[in-house]
Amino acid sequence: LVRHGIAVIAVVGNDAGWTQIAREQVKMLGDDVGTVLARSDYDQVATALGGVGLQIHSMAQMPQTLARAREIARSGKPVLINVWLAESTFREGSLSM
Repeated sequence: LVRHGIAVIAVVGNDAGWTQIAREQVKMLGDDVGTVLARSDYDQVATALGGVGLQIHSMAQMPQTLARAREIARSGKPVLINVWLAESTFREGSLSM
């Protein structure tokens, strides 16, 4: 995206796990092995690749961070927002991010 000057804003919902996979796996196999992950700094990866990475840890940060992301994107750089989600219980039929 950087190379081609495509200024997108990408949002990653980071719950330190593969929750959608875990939902089915726990139901079928009774174990969440391989679906519980360490918290990853996807925003740092975006920065290392020439974009801009931002983090959101609370709802209070959202308006300011989204405004900053829009401003950066208007300047021609792609932005990745790494939103740290709290662990949650999941239920059948729900979508996890």
